[in-house]
Amino acid sequence: MSRTKSAFLPLFVLLIFRREKKFDCMATTKMTTATGQFGDRAFKWLTLAMAFAVFVLIALIGYELASGSHLAMQKFGWRFLISSDWDPVNDIYGALPVIFGTVVSSLIALIIAVPISVATAVYLTELAPLWLRQPLIMFIELLAAIPSVILGFWGLSVMVPWLHAHLFPAMRGTLGFLPLFKGPDYGPCILAAGMILAIMIVPIITSVSREILRSVPGLQREAAYALGATRWEVTRIAVLSYAKKGIFGAVILGLGRALGETMAVTLVIGNIAQIVPSLFSPGATLASTIANEFTEATGDLYYSALFELGLVLLGVTLVVNIFAQLLLKTFAGPSVKPQN
Repeated sequence: MSRTKSAFLPLFVLLIFRREKKFDCMATTKMTTATGQFGDRAFKWLTLAMAFAVFVLIALIGYELASGSHLAMQKFGWRFLISSDWDPVNDIYGALPVIFGTVVSSLIALIIAVPISVATAVYLTELAPLWLRQPLIMFIELLAAIPSVILGFWGLSVMVPWLHAHLFPAMRGTLGFLPLFKGPDYGPCILAAGMILAIMIVPIITSVSREILRSVPGLQREAAYALGATRWEVTRIAVLSYAKKGIFGAVILGLGRALGETMAVTLVIGNIAQIVPSLFSPGATLASTIANEFTEATGDLYYSALFELGLVLLGVTLVVNIFAQLLLKTFAGPSVKPQN
C-alpha cells in the first residue's frame, strides 16, 4: 500500500506540472496573439496615414494654387483659358498660347518617342540576346537619371545649332509646302522643344512597356508558334495585341512627364507666348512661362495669373495620370482583387 502511494505521488505531481505548463503556454499564446494584432493594426493605420498624406499634400497644393489665382479668376473668368493675349505691361493675361505650346510640344514628343520606345521594348523583351539585354537596360535607365537642366543645356548648345544648320533647312526644302514647316528658323522653337522632350520620355515609355511585354504569358507565344506563325507574327499578334492597353498606359505616363517638364523646355523653346502654325517658330509652355516670369512678376494680378497657370497645369497633369492609372488597372484584368 505504501509503495502504491509512493508511485501515485510523482504521477500526481507530474500531471499538475503538465497542467500548469499548458496554462502558461496558452497565456503566452494569447499575449503573442494580442501583440501581433496590435502590431497589425498599428501597421495598417500607419500605412493608411502615409497614403492619406499624399492625398492631403496634393489637395493642399491645389488649394494654394486656387487661392493664389483668385484675382485672375475674378477678373478674367473662363476667358483666361481661351484668350490669346499675354501682355503683362497692360495686365492682360490669356493662357491659350501657352496651353497651345504645351500641347503641341508634348504631341511632337509622343510622335517621336512612342515608335522608338515600343520598338526598343520589343527588342529587349523578344529579340535581344542575354549578354546585350542588361547593358542596354542600364543605359536606358542612365538616360532617365540625367537631370533635365543638363539635357536642356546640351540641347541649347549642341542640338539646336545642329538642327538650325542641317535638319531644319532639309525639312523646309522637302516639306516646305506644308504650313507646319514654313517661316523663318531662329533655332529655339517648338519643334526643338518636342525633340528634347522626346529624349526625356523615351526611358519612361520604354521601361513601362518592357514590363508590360514581360507580363505577357508564355502560352500566348507558344500557341502562336504552334500555329506556324513567324517571329514577327508572334510579336504582332500574340504579344503586342495582348499588351496594347498597357503600352497605351505607358504612353500616357510619358505624356504626363512631357506636360510638366520645365527647365529643358525653357532653354530650347524660345519663350514667346504666341500661336503660329509653323513649328520653326518660338513658343512657350505652361511650365516654362511660370519658370521665366515668376521672379519678374510685379503686380498682384500678374502673380495671380501665374498661379492660375500652375493650377491649369496641375489639373491637366492629374487628369492624365488618373487616366493612365485607370488604363493600367484595366490591363491588369478583372480577376485581380485586393487582399484583405
